Amino acid sequence: MVFKRMLGALGVGGPSVDTVLATPRVRPGGILTGEVRVKGGDFASEIEYVALGLVTRVEIEAGDAEHTGTTEFFHAHVSGPFLLGEGEYRTIPFQLHVPWETPVTEIHGRHLHGASVGVRTELSVAKAVDKGDLDPVSVAPLPSQEQVLEAFARLGFHFRSADLEAGHIHGVHQQLPFYQEIEFHPPGEWAGRVNEVELTFVASPGGLDVVLEADKRARLFSPGHDVVGRFQVTHEQAMRMDWAAEIGRWLDGVAHGGHRGHHVMGHGPYDHHGHVAYEHHGHPHHGHGDHHGHGGPGWGAVAAAGAAGLVGGWVAAEVADEIGDFFEGDDDRGGDDGGLFGGDFGGGDFGDGGNDGDW
Repeated sequence: MVFKRMLGALGVGGPSVDTVLATPRVRPGGILTGEVRVKGGDFASEIEYVALGLVTRVEIEAGDAEHTGTTEFFHAHVSGPFLLGEGEYRTIPFQLHVPWETPVTEIHGRHLHGASVGVRTELSVAKAVDKGDLDPVSVAPLPSQEQVLEAFARLGFHFRSADLEAGHIHGVHQQLPFYQEIEFHPPGEWAGRVNEVELTFVASPGGLDVVLEADKRARLFSPGHDVVGRFQVTHEQAMRMDWAAEIGRWLDGVAHGGHRGHHVMGHGPYDHHGHVAYEHHGHPHHGHGDHHGHGGPGWGAVAAAGAAGLVGGWVAAEVADEIGDFFEGDDDRGGDDGGLFGGDFGGGDFGDGGNDGDW
């Protein structure tokens, strides 16, 4: 028995853990349910706790350098200490309330290239090597977010990539220490004046911030720069808005004007509700040559978040090794995916679980 416990301290013959998700597909702000299944090893073990966390990969920019790190942005204990007997099976049901700002990873059943979220299980074993498990979870957009994405489809935009940037957006109430950018190539109507458009959602129970950034092309006598617009709406308002018209008007202003510092508030057909903000901000390039074509962690108005500021902290090196393969499929994000937003994407409902549209 002493020899077995010595091996257990090295992770041999100890307990194992497996998490089964009853709802592997969820929306931001929704509830993720399932159960953690624990099996005892060759000897009794003292379990200190069982915890679940949501993990993803976030890009961090520091000066001219950029690297990607795995971070846990949500963490919850689903069990306290208990004694697990030799070969004993134990099931721990759970319900997790997914943060409203959780990044979207799929649209109409198709994976959003460059975005991944996983549920990591931690089984803490006293005086032994901890055990873990990692399961992918698909995050579909809210109905209010789908309205905006469908508008990009109707306007003829083509999906380029999606990523997560460390930092906070100026002027937006944000809980998580990162934000998602969904990048599009503009259609011919604006392609001559705009390089790309980046879309960011910051959701909350009461509403939705829709932040757009257009990378305006340099002209013969004018330098290129970024122009940012923000729409602040309730979820109900978002469902009623003509997003294609709103985005089209904003891009027309960017293409034909878009002066740095231009600022407009409350000039939309929905401003009588008192919640809609429609504004422009321009920011010059910093010339760092990152994949956005501008410097800093997005828009020049974003305060970079250090590792210590991230909710739950950056995942330790050994954990990053453990889950490295999980995110490996999203490393190559270059170019137009074509199969997701290529051409006319749309159709299909969240509930049908199929790939009805051309997403």
